[in-house]
Amino acid sequence: MNKLWIALLLIAWLVLPAARAQENTPPFWDEIQAFKQQDSIQMPPEDASLFVGSSSIRMWDNMQEMFPDHTVINRGFGGSDLLDLKYYLPDIVHPYQPKQIVIYSGENDIATGTVQAPEVLARFKDVFQGIRQEMPEVPVVFISIKPSPSRIQYLPIMQESNQLIRAYLNTQPKTQYVDVYSLMLDKNGKPMQDIFLEDNLHMNNKGYQIWQEALRPHLLR
Repeated sequence: MNKLWIALLLIAWLVLPAARAQENTPPFWDEIQAFKQQDSIQMPPEDASLFVGSSSIRMWDNMQEMFPDHTVINRGFGGSDLLDLKYYLPDIVHPYQPKQIVIYSGENDIATGTVQAPEVLARFKDVFQGIRQEMPEVPVVFISIKPSPSRIQYLPIMQESNQLIRAYLNTQPKTQYVDVYSLMLDKNGKPMQDIFLEDNLHMNNKGYQIWQEALRPHLLR
């Protein structure tokens, strides 16, 4: 066996296990590890309002400024869905001692085009019960799924999902449902255009101001 083959075999021996490990890495793993690294340097304060969910939370980069009278922790990640949130509860929810948990998730589940409202509810229940198992007394706030213009074909499923989740939370103690869906519609009942970025999916500051006003009465001091 010549030196070239030995070199190639050595490269394969080093590279293939790493490639397989990468393939087996769950979605958003790097983002979650970055949160854990931050926590290892300085753990967020206890008794804060913990925000979790998808990119609408992740991209809310002035959240603390919008709620100056509250301490908030932002643990939104990627374009995650409810399955991802359930998977990472031990990493981005259970380690903290928040006074309440605010959730925005479910929109990306629907946007796959394969998930109907009853399954969105089932996935949300899994997340909620996963939180309750570890934190039975911590209040939970759910922000309704928003009407994104780029996903207008899914609005009926979003509305039904919101209704199902709202009805479920009405049966659960220490929960709040915050309706932002209706607040983000124009007078014709269509999603407002000027509250979104160019992708017609993520919000600009005007959109977050709607969320701010809707959430403010529900955040605990």
